Amino acid sequence: MKKLLFILITTLLIVASCTTQEKLAYLNNLHEITGEGTFTIEIPDYKLQPRDVLYVTVKAMTPDGTIMDFLTPARSSQTTSFGSGESGGYLYGFDINSEGNIILPVIGVIKVSGLNLEGARELLQVKAQEVFNDATVECKLLSFKFTVIGEVNNPGSYINYNNYLTVLEAVGRAGGIGDYGRRDKILVVRPVAGGTRTFTLNLQDKAILSSEAYFILPNDVVIVQPESKKIFNLNFPTFSAIFTTATSLLTTTLLLINYFGK
Repeated sequence: MKKLLFILITTLLIVASCTTQEKLAYLNNLHEITGEGTFTIEIPDYKLQPRDVLYVTVKAMTPDGTIMDFLTPARSSQTTSFGSGESGGYLYGFDINSEGNIILPVIGVIKVSGLNLEGARELLQVKAQEVFNDATVECKLLSFKFTVIGEVNNPGSYINYNNYLTVLEAVGRAGGIGDYGRRDKILVVRPVAGGTRTFTLNLQDKAILSSEAYFILPNDVVIVQPESKKIFNLNFPTFSAIFTTATSLLTTTLLLINYFGK
């Protein structure tokens, strides 16, 4: 009887701790018969702000017909080190100071905070034309850092070298969601002017494809919440040992009572 009771309770505990395949899937309602085939996605227009780091080149032709970047000497002759990592961006990029300006050699001080990348490039193009003949300006954001923590396989901070990044790509960069992570409750923490905004996303619902937080912005933090059963699963061996010990003590006590009662 004791063994039967132990097997029954253990089976119920194991069944209660199981995870269904549906909970492990992403966008599991994407192929519904009545679902949409296309989704309206609004790509965020990120505005530059202080502490951002920009990669800026000003290329023009010299009198001898050579095309060169006139900002290269200001960075370093070791151009192979540029962009090799976060330290490379810090050393060789142009950071936006607390007043929202970048300082370029020869060109001078230019206010770029509040502009998007294309707007900053156009402004820099105008300023460069005042100094160099037929110059071409290129401007990219180097400080596109994001963080993924919580129930993922490789939590940490990452640098994105593309113009855009989706929350699915961010989770993928972190190695995907772990066994105890909730795909239906992803928290995105976003610093904004004057405070912080938060978004809750469900990676199992196709509605995220039209969410404002579907595209990750620089300095976003993605937090994958744990399943409520994680603590239970981690402590299951302890629960099992306690249950076994309690059952044995109870059985022994009953046997002793029965023995001495006779």
